[in-house]
Amino acid sequence: MWRQVEIELAPRTRGFHLVTREVVSQLGELPRVGLLNLFIKHTSASLTINENADPDVRRDMESIFNHLVPERQPYYQHTLEGDDDMPAHAKASILGPSLTIPISHGRLALGTWQGIYLCEHRDYGGSRRLVATIAGE
Repeated sequence: MWRQVEIELAPRTRGFHLVTREVVSQLGELPRVGLLNLFIKHTSASLTINENADPDVRRDMESIFNHLVPERQPYYQHTLEGDDDMPAHAKASILGPSLTIPISHGRLALGTWQGIYLCEHRDYGGSRRLVATIAGE
C-alpha cells in the first residue's frame, strides 16, 4: 500500500517546534508495518527528530543554529527578503527537507524521547506544507 497526504502545519515564529501530534493527527490510519517519509515544501524551514520532553533542548538548538549561521553577514548577497532569509536557507540546507520514520504496529516507531521538529528559520514563516508518503502493509 502506498498513500500520500499533504499536511499543513500552523504558522509559527522562528524556532524549533515539536509537531509530532500535529503531523500524526493528519496522517490517518497507518499500516501495521511500513515507512513514513515527510518532505517539507519550503526552502527556509526544515525537519529533524530530537528530544521531545525538555523544551530547553529546542531553545538551545535555536541558539546553536543562530550562532553557526548568523544574520547580517557582509558576504551575503541574497538580502532582498530580509535579514533572516539567507541564514534560513543555509540552516534548512544543513538540517534537510525530509525525514524517514519506520512504522511498527500501526504507529510511528519513534524512540521514547524522540519527536518530530519543524525547524522554522524565518522570524515569521507562515504555514508550512509537508508531503507525507506512507508505504507499508
